[in-house]
Amino acid sequence: MSSPARAEDRKQDRADFLSAAGWSDAEARALAGDASTRSYERLTLGARNALLMNAPPAAETAACPPKATPEERRALGYNAMARLAGPNLHAFTAVAGVLRGAGLSAPEIYAADARRGFALIEDLGDDLFARAIPKGADEKTLYSAAIDALLALHAARPAAPAGDQYTMLSYDRTALEAEVGLLSEWYWPLRLGGPAPSSLEAAYYAAWAPVLSGLSEPNAIILRDFHAENLLWLPGRAGAKRVGIIDFQDGLLGSRAYDLVSLLEDARRDVSLPLAEAMIERYVEGARKQEGFDEEAFRRDYAILAAQRNAKILGIFARLVKRDNKPRYLDFTPRVEDHFRRDLARPELAPVRAFIAAHLPDLAS
Repeated sequence: MSSPARAEDRKQDRADFLSAAGWSDAEARALAGDASTRSYERLTLGARNALLMNAPPAAETAACPPKATPEERRALGYNAMARLAGPNLHAFTAVAGVLRGAGLSAPEIYAADARRGFALIEDLGDDLFARAIPKGADEKTLYSAAIDALLALHAARPAAPAGDQYTMLSYDRTALEAEVGLLSEWYWPLRLGGPAPSSLEAAYYAAWAPVLSGLSEPNAIILRDFHAENLLWLPGRAGAKRVGIIDFQDGLLGSRAYDLVSLLEDARRDVSLPLAEAMIERYVEGARKQEGFDEEAFRRDYAILAAQRNAKILGIFARLVKRDNKPRYLDFTPRVEDHFRRDLARPELAPVRAFIAAHLPDLAS
C-alpha cells in the first residue's frame, strides 16, 4: 500500500473514532510534536476542550511481552529490550488510571481505541513547567510541588496494572543495559566518527555490570519521563493535584530515585545544583515518614541511575541527529554531557568513569 493510501486510511480512522466519541464536529488545532511517533490535536466542541492523541500502532516496534526472554526481546527490537510501551495504547490508559487513583492529575480518558491507536483525553492546558517558569511562575514552588506529587504516588503504593492487554513490567537488567548501550551505539560514532570496536563495546558493558548490580530491587511505580516538558502547572487545584502529569506510558516498576533524576537532571532545561539538592532533601524528608524507606539505598540508586539515564539520553539524542535528521537535539547535548561528567564523579560510578576517561576523555574531565 502506498504512503498516500495509508495516510488516507489514517484520516478515515480518525474521523470514525471522533464520530463514535461524539466529537466529529469539533474544531481541531495541531500541537507541536516531540521525539516520539505520537501526535496531538487540541479539540474544541462548544465550551468543551479535549486532546486527541494519535498513536499509529504500526509506527513502532513491538512492546515487550511479559514473559519474553532477553533473547526474544533482542529479536523484537529496542522497544522490547528497554520495555517501552511502543504501540500499546493500553499502557497509557492503564497508567493514567493508576495515577488518578493515587490522587494525581493525570488526564482523564474520555474515549480510546487501542486497536487503531486513538485516545480522546482531558486537556490539562499549556502551562508546562518549561513554559510557566520563564513566564514568571516561581521555580522552587513548582519543583516542590513536583516532589510532593512523587511523594504522594510513593505513599499511595498503588498496585501495578496487570491485565490481558497490558502488564506493567520491571526496570530489569536487560532494559538498563539496552539503554546505556545507546551511548556506544550512537553517541560514540557521532563523537569519534566511527563505530566502537566490538572489544571496546564489550569492555563498556563490563564496566557497567558492577555498577548496575548495586541497584535496589524495584520498589515503586516510576514514570521514566518526569520532567519540565511533561509536567503542567495547575495552581487552581490543591495539593499534589497542582501538577499535571503527561507522557507516562513507558512507566515501569523501579527505584523511586529514578523520577527525581528525570526531574533534576533535565536534558532540556537547567536546574541549578542548589535547587536540585534542596529538592532531593525535600523528598528524603518526606519519604522518611513512609514505611520501608531506605535513605542509603535511595541515594545510591540516585547516583547510579543519574549516570545510567544520561548515558541513555546522550545515545538517544545522537540517534535523533544521525538517524532521524533532527539536528536541533545537538543543542541539548552539552547540557547532558555536563550532567554525565558530574554523575561519573560519584564513587558508585568508578568503573564506568575509568572506561570513559580512557576512551571518551572529554566526558570524564
